[in-house]
Amino acid sequence: MEKYYIVDSSILPDVVEKVIAARTMIENGQVRQVSEAVKQVGISRGTYYKYKDYVFLPDAGLAQRKAVISLMLHHDRGILSEVLTTLSGADASIITINQNIPIHDWASVVISFDISSLTGTLDSLLAALKKSHGVTDVTLISVE
Repeated sequence: MEKYYIVDSSILPDVVEKVIAARTMIENGQVRQVSEAVKQVGISRGTYYKYKDYVFLPDAGLAQRKAVISLMLHHDRGILSEVLTTLSGADASIITINQNIPIHDWASVVISFDISSLTGTLDSLLAALKKSHGVTDVTLISVE
């Protein structure tokens, strides 16, 4: 099983950053060949090939935190809009919305959203949603 670590770059050899820079140049089309990239960053081809598959910058997606909630909404005009306004007011960024057809005037809705810029706590957001008109059964399904 592979193990991954997040470490401060100050403890790594300088070649690690140079390998990442060379790979980025190749991926972005700044250079066409590995030999051009390694020459520009000042490492050998052997060093590049030794580390290229093992060192990476953190993915931009890692900075995101996501949450998934489930709600029951009464089938009245504007209720989903009110829920979305509440989420937006807390600086949650909607990723997906899945709404089922209403049965007996109630519809199940599952919303996933980015909470990395959330103002306030997730608990306070869920409490605000529970107080919204026409909303019941607010459940936090998962947080990442």
